[in-house]
Amino acid sequence: MLLIPAIDLKDGKCVRLKQGDMNNSTTFGEDPAEMARRWLDAGARRLHLVDLNGAFAGKPVNEPAIRAILREVGDEIPVQLGGGIRDLDTIERYLDDGLSYVIIGTAAVKNPGFLKDAASAFGGHIIVGLDAKDGKVATDGWSKLTGHEVVDLARKFEDYGIEGVIYTDIGRDGMLTGVNIDATVRLAQALSIPVIASGGLSNLADIEALCAVESEGVQGVICGRAIYTGDLDFTAGQNRADELNGD
Repeated sequence: MLLIPAIDLKDGKCVRLKQGDMNNSTTFGEDPAEMARRWLDAGARRLHLVDLNGAFAGKPVNEPAIRAILREVGDEIPVQLGGGIRDLDTIERYLDDGLSYVIIGTAAVKNPGFLKDAASAFGGHIIVGLDAKDGKVATDGWSKLTGHEVVDLARKFEDYGIEGVIYTDIGRDGMLTGVNIDATVRLAQALSIPVIASGGLSNLADIEALCAVESEGVQGVICGRAIYTGDLDFTAGQNRADELNGD
């Protein structure tokens, strides 16, 4: 079970949002590369980056900070990035810079043909980010709710050859209310590719609950607000997961 620290970038700084609200953010660091090193030193085996400005603008905005992170840790652990990725040129540029995985969210929902092309051109590097509320997929930085069912879309995208799915429960993100285990497991059981949980992780009990369903196809969990506020000690969490899963 991978615990994956999230570094959310807004105006070049490390922040956390509550329920995806850009006007409700807390700054946790001025130096993204330093933050990346901190999590690597704490035992992270993968990093999750989000270009928040990019997600809302529909194009990359925080590239300087992202490149700084890749220079700092990109040779040591895999780094995945989502937010504002809407064309193949952007994907190629990020992968050339040392990114391991590109996360496509809104663009996958609105333009499935783009996702299909991306998975074909950059096999092994494309992850789909599905953000949902009450089982329905949201787009555009969570500002628009669609009529698409998460499981239906995920199955369709799996056929394109994507590497995995990150499933975020919008209602829980940044709220420290616990991961939506049931919904995550339902999605994982419907797919043969890995699912990474996101939204609501708050304590060791959540990690233990996720480890119990790892065999269903839940590969890891994105760690956000809890590891920044101190509600969850990242190293202790990863160690506990390793104990439970025999890693």
